[in-house]
Amino acid sequence: MKKVSILALHLGYGGIETALTILANNLASTYEVEIASIYQLEKELAISLDPRVKVVYLNPGLSPNREAFARAVHRKNPISILKEGLRAFRILRLRKNSMIQYIKKCDADIVIATRDILDLWLGKYGNAQMLKIGWEHNHHHGDMKYANKIVKANRKLDRLVLVSRDLTQFYKEKLINTDCQCVYIPNTVDNIPLKTSSLTEKRLISVGRLSQEKGYMDLLKIYERLVKHNPDWNLDIVGDGKEYNRLQEFVKSHHLQGKVTFHGFQKKDYIDDLLDRSSIYLMTSYTESFGIVLLEAMSHGLPCVAFDSAEGAREIIEDKKSGFLIKHRDFDRYERAVETLMHSIEKRKKMGKRGYEIVGQYSEEVVIEKWIELLEGKEV
Repeated sequence: MKKVSILALHLGYGGIETALTILANNLASTYEVEIASIYQLEKELAISLDPRVKVVYLNPGLSPNREAFARAVHRKNPISILKEGLRAFRILRLRKNSMIQYIKKCDADIVIATRDILDLWLGKYGNAQMLKIGWEHNHHHGDMKYANKIVKANRKLDRLVLVSRDLTQFYKEKLINTDCQCVYIPNTVDNIPLKTSSLTEKRLISVGRLSQEKGYMDLLKIYERLVKHNPDWNLDIVGDGKEYNRLQEFVKSHHLQGKVTFHGFQKKDYIDDLLDRSSIYLMTSYTESFGIVLLEAMSHGLPCVAFDSAEGAREIIEDKKSGFLIKHRDFDRYERAVETLMHSIEKRKKMGKRGYEIVGQYSEEVVIEKWIELLEGKEV
């Protein structure tokens, strides 16, 4: 049985972590699968791992101190800045050394790196016999400095897997003079329910990390406008992050308590239950490389509304068919699109049905077959 090692920064909540967990679970019946994770951030994973998947935590008890360093800088405390700066240097050194040592000693036939820095180390320190694969989830969003960093990191790898068609074409042109071949394999939803939401409850939902690029402050501003004319519609927000306190303060200062519920970090079963009891999915991300949450919402039959600044949304949502794509981050158009769905259960059902059909293209059966073909050296 061939061995597959997946290199990870951590296994906490996030799109990359969800994708690699789903991949590992599906490969476990065909391969010996091992995940090498630099950090151990959560005691429980968002998605349970197949017991056949071995996890190696390279630095048990170690976690990044980015937020602590930022707080020290904000407070302008020189002693704390020095202390946290030295701590950050130590953490980064341990992060690098521990992963490099793992790669050097790795006996896997196939190694998959899930971030650009891991791609770079794999290309530099991986042995010539193993199949070395980079897996890029993030969109460059026009940032050529970032795009060039991805190109540099993958020059010495055998394959680079991209989660969208336009990224595949983009990097194929950038890596044309190297031995690294670009392959399109989208992310997958790990379960497509047989029964979808009734779409009858007056509940809006959004799931994701509470960080600035996800646009949750914009979501609350739009919801504040919506609820004035639609007071019986509530909003559920699932996720945690550094924007949590600021978002909570907005809800309190605009008297939205009881209308907006923050559920925090939740496991998949909890989120699935909420999606089953919701009627419209809202995304306000500034950028979104793939948008796995959109597929998860569509798998429950929910129509979706998103700004087209989120590249992943453009690839998944069929505008005016499975939901709405709003151009130029236009709040007025976003509000009108949501109200169109609020006021018509027939439209919600029609769009939800089309979204459910789209999800089939991203089923585990379809996507994992592409991965196996890649790992076995077949054309994808």
